[in-house]
Amino acid sequence: MSKFDAIRPFYETEVNDAIQGVVNHPMMKALMNFTFPETQDEVWKEQLLRTHSTRDFQCNFIYKSLQKVLEKTSDGLSTSGFEMLEKNTSYLFISNHRDILLDTSLLNACLFEHKLVMTASAIGDNLVQKSFLRKLARLNRNFLVQRGLSPREMLQSSKLLSEYISKLLQHENRSVWIAQREGRTKDGNDATNPGVLKMLAMASDEVELMDYFKKIQIVPVSISYEYDPTDALKMPQLMAEANQEIYVKEKNEDFINLMSGVMGQKRRIHIHVGAVLNSELDEIKAHHENSNKQIQALAQLIDDSILSNYKLWPTNYIAFDLLHKTTQYSHLYTENEKLLFERRLEMRIDHSNPQAMQSFLSMYANPVVNKLKYENAV
Repeated sequence: MSKFDAIRPFYETEVNDAIQGVVNHPMMKALMNFTFPETQDEVWKEQLLRTHSTRDFQCNFIYKSLQKVLEKTSDGLSTSGFEMLEKNTSYLFISNHRDILLDTSLLNACLFEHKLVMTASAIGDNLVQKSFLRKLARLNRNFLVQRGLSPREMLQSSKLLSEYISKLLQHENRSVWIAQREGRTKDGNDATNPGVLKMLAMASDEVELMDYFKKIQIVPVSISYEYDPTDALKMPQLMAEANQEIYVKEKNEDFINLMSGVMGQKRRIHIHVGAVLNSELDEIKAHHENSNKQIQALAQLIDDSILSNYKLWPTNYIAFDLLHKTTQYSHLYTENEKLLFERRLEMRIDHSNPQAMQSFLSMYANPVVNKLKYENAV
């Protein structure tokens, strides 16, 4: 028994048993029929049952599924920054969070294509309540972040998570992906929650906190989708927050969001990996003695990288202009692109509800506002 058993992915010795447990599940059949439409069920089942490692499962099946998702639901994925990373080296990727499954899946596809170390990735246990999804997540090297805990349980859980992440990075040469905050960004404002950094800091084995963060090699990641396939699904929560009401999720809401994110239209997608945070951490250490101040400064540093490297699309500029009733960015989109966006707005949002209109447009416009803070960034 390992103290990490409740949260860890499958060990290599457990992979084939786990596959045997899910190979006949209807959701596995649906996934494989989508991925390999020309292949008989017996063929992919036989290949799956011959799989004994996480890497083989990811490269031969999940990667192929992702290629099919990109082919069917996007106009392609572009990347930048990966050439700056070193092979056979583990990194802690901290990214903005727009899609439950795709953010980390797309990052891993890029790491695979650039022959870099792929990640173990954090996923909220609320998203994998169904037994099949939990097994699939563990097969895909996800580790669980426990949700809905009491403050005391939360402290213990955070400590365990922190230790596990440190073990992966420092002793197993395994990269790690974690979102900059709990839950996806709903309003287009990407911001790092210092609580995430405090959790990571719990496993520090250095006298100086910034020396620990330097050692685990933080790489900020900016991911942007031209269209958010779950934009309309985010509206009820945004509306509740605008009206200062407590938002209560519907049953199966997470699962619906998860599937919509994967199968909905995204058009273009871009992932940028920033430079490893290094000398900047020395500056933080020199300027702030208080560890809380250091954490705040580190959160800002990650935000600066994510926001300044965020790829803006015509949809962002169109939303900004519509929201502010201006033509400030009209040179950055075509009339046809504007018509397509307006049609989407018309189909997804009740035009008699000005609050809903504003929330929807803000979701796409806020990345422009945030990037304006950085000189010459827009």
